[in-house]
Amino acid sequence: MLKFIFCSLLAVNAALFAYGQGYLGHFSGNEREPQRLQRQLNPKDLTLVSSERAHRTEASATAVAANAATDTDTDAATAAAAGATPAAKPAPPLACVEIGSFVLAEARRFEARLAPLQLGDRQSRRNLPGTEVSSYIVHIPPQGSKEAADRKAAELRGLGVTNYYVISDNSPLRYGVSLGVFKTEGAAQNQLAMLVKQGVRTARVTPRMSGSRLLAFQFRDVAPQLKADLDKIRADFPNTDLRTCR
Repeated sequence: MLKFIFCSLLAVNAALFAYGQGYLGHFSGNEREPQRLQRQLNPKDLTLVSSERAHRTEASATAVAANAATDTDTDAATAAAAGATPAAKPAPPLACVEIGSFVLAEARRFEARLAPLQLGDRQSRRNLPGTEVSSYIVHIPPQGSKEAADRKAAELRGLGVTNYYVISDNSPLRYGVSLGVFKTEGAAQNQLAMLVKQGVRTARVTPRMSGSRLLAFQFRDVAPQLKADLDKIRADFPNTDLRTCR
């Protein structure tokens, strides 16, 4: 009986010794594993850190990742903005363009070349003024539109002026109001003095030049494409020039 007890105690001590040395594995995280530690790669490089330091490291890594994502989004937005350059706006049409000067035969040939463009009332022809004074006109300066000229004519009627008409041709006095045409400057100045006595304050005297044998064409609302078409036609008429008009 004593022998059996002795053998049992010996076996228990041997088991405790083996367990203490880690030969029988482990049952908790604090037990040693000498064989596993020997099989680990570079066990000397392992560093134990506190939980507070581990949390700070994790937070830093998260911030770095967030900044990288923000930079990526910013770069993508910048690239998208660079690629979305707005298209250039088309040039506005020119209000009035004049091409001249033509003798009659050349004017007819030029007019025939214009026919396919079908410009209608956007195209007009006028005689260019000469160099000699033929008469003198008493007039109200151009008002900018027919409606404005009509309003000025109504004001003249209110002052008792009855001898007038609105100028509607393509001359430089277009949409002015004529108050009389006279052969001499003296007669025109006398008429102006009478109008001033009636209360007309904006009338003036302007010499009228004799008509020449040269012609010019005027075009309204000239878009870039029409301008290109006119330049192409004008290239066959080297003695002409292009200028803006009113």
